[in-house]
Amino acid sequence: MTSNPSNLRELSLSNNQSLTDDAVKLLSSAMMHPNCRLETLRLVNCSLSEISCGSLASALRSNPSHLRVLYLSENQLQDPAVKLLCGALQDPLCELETLRWLHSSQKPKPASLLKGQQVEQKPPAEKVLSERKWWRTMKLAKIHLSSRDGLSWSCGTSSEVQPLPSEGSGPELEPPAGSGGVKRLCSGLESPNCKLERLRLLCCSLSEISCGSLASALRSNPSHLRELDLSQNKLQDSGVKLLCGFLHFPNCRLETLRELDLSQNQLQDSGVKLLCGFLQDPNCRLETLGLWDCSLSEISCDSLASALRSNPSHLRELDLGYNFLQDPGVKLLCGFLHFPNCRLETLRLSGCSLSEISCDSLASALRSNPSHLRELDLSGNQVQDSGVKLLSALVENPHYGLETLIQ
Repeated sequence: MTSNPSNLRELSLSNNQSLTDDAVKLLSSAMMHPNCRLETLRLVNCSLSEISCGSLASALRSNPSHLRVLYLSENQLQDPAVKLLCGALQDPLCELETLRWLHSSQKPKPASLLKGQQVEQKPPAEKVLSERKWWRTMKLAKIHLSSRDGLSWSCGTSSEVQPLPSEGSGPELEPPAGSGGVKRLCSGLESPNCKLERLRLLCCSLSEISCGSLASALRSNPSHLRELDLSQNKLQDSGVKLLCGFLHFPNCRLETLRELDLSQNQLQDSGVKLLCGFLQDPNCRLETLGLWDCSLSEISCDSLASALRSNPSHLRELDLGYNFLQDPGVKLLCGFLHFPNCRLETLRLSGCSLSEISCDSLASALRSNPSHLRELDLSGNQVQDSGVKLLSALVENPHYGLETLIQ
């Protein structure tokens, strides 16, 4: 790291539980060396303390700091440690662009032990993150607060995180209250100096209330936000409707929609039919569409094929896995694959109750059109050898574009 020249750009010391504060201090000293050109540092699950964070913060303030990506996931970082890091982010010499800290909580106490027990509330770290002063000179472009319990650590209200119980596991426990934390985080987003471009809040127990807070914050500031990921939250239709109020807003800087993942939602065929109205729009530039496990049938295949034929499609990837499409559904879908304007490169049909009949339909479609299809996923289907042989022949033939067949 200190040699001249130093070619080391990425260093991972993850899963070293024996990494001491003195060791991190030595590492940080090397990062301050003028010859150091380290850009990515991973210290996942290293039992880091506040002292280690102080050393890292000093390194981030060093001149010049080349570090762009810092992973501190699965460390028990408390609020004082986070505050030290945020102080470094405030420094104009800090060039960090991606900071990732997913929290791994201690095993929760059984509900029987918590009844009647006063749980000590520690100062929540969202107070650190939401104070506007931390956003004044921050160059941070991406922040990832996701994990099963990540938001309740970094933006939540409870120091004790309870997982959702399995069926028959006893009294139901309330999931972590994430909406209040997002509301406080939004005070940072409202700052005119906020330059955040990517915000991921996966599986953070958010509700429609969080959508309202986010939409309000993003409307109030000509936002730089380009990517927003709210996967695995209970937003419901009303929450998405609130977010769409922001998407209508002229100052919305979220990128033109290129990727839409609606997987594991009960859209059903009626929902996909409504979605196809958007796919038919000449302004649609969608490239990736995820409809995995959405309770769809062959009716949706007909709707999708019709919509994608009607518009010179930009779609490159389509995931229809784990829907009850069956062979008739795939046959309808092949009507789009036959189409000369089809640009689809990846098609996922895993677990769709298909047989070798679908293989025949797919092979015929791919033979009739100098296809752009590069990857076809048919895993989890009862496809016989005869069907696989038809498609494997296309993979082996250089005249066709198919490169990967997953079975």
